[in-house]
Amino acid sequence: MIEPKNLPLVLAITGATGVIYGVEMLRILRELGQETHLILSEAAGMNLAIETDYSIEDVKALASVVYSNKDVGAAVASGSFRTRGMIVAPCTIKTLSAIANSFTYNLVIRAADVTLKERRPLVLLVRETPLHKGHLELMTRVADYGGILLPPMPAFYHKPQTVMDIVHQTLGKALDQVGIEHDLFARWTGQDRGGAGAK
Repeated sequence: MIEPKNLPLVLAITGATGVIYGVEMLRILRELGQETHLILSEAAGMNLAIETDYSIEDVKALASVVYSNKDVGAAVASGSFRTRGMIVAPCTIKTLSAIANSFTYNLVIRAADVTLKERRPLVLLVRETPLHKGHLELMTRVADYGGILLPPMPAFYHKPQTVMDIVHQTLGKALDQVGIEHDLFARWTGQDRGGAGAK
């Protein structure tokens, strides 16, 4: 039997601001030797040009396997294809809405729906603010289905010095949810032992 740690991780990058979360996640997973299956939405490709110096080909080169978002017959569209879970980084409200309503009109949504129905971890880095009640209700629905809502909310107990330190803290929290070991940020150990700054 294949152990979960030897299974691929599905990563989707959608068109919310913060596309660096997905790109950096790919780079880290490659360094960790984790097989990644990437789905890049059309809007994410546009955001790459707006927010980073990466090309679409640069990002695709970081992944083990790349699928077109239109390829609803891809391996990750079936529950019989085993994975250790899926992370959507960043996750648009449109993507959140489609997942909440099982509206599987593209591969990102189909793969997320498969992840939920197979009871595998689905981690959504939802990127929007402020939030209205409709957004919150969508999040509640996905949480009720077993999804994990992990908006990129920076912490400061680890004393970040750069923007990438802040990005890494969020990515580390996401990797914790799918059981991937990392050392992306200093963990809190308790104030009476000096806290994160003591490590």
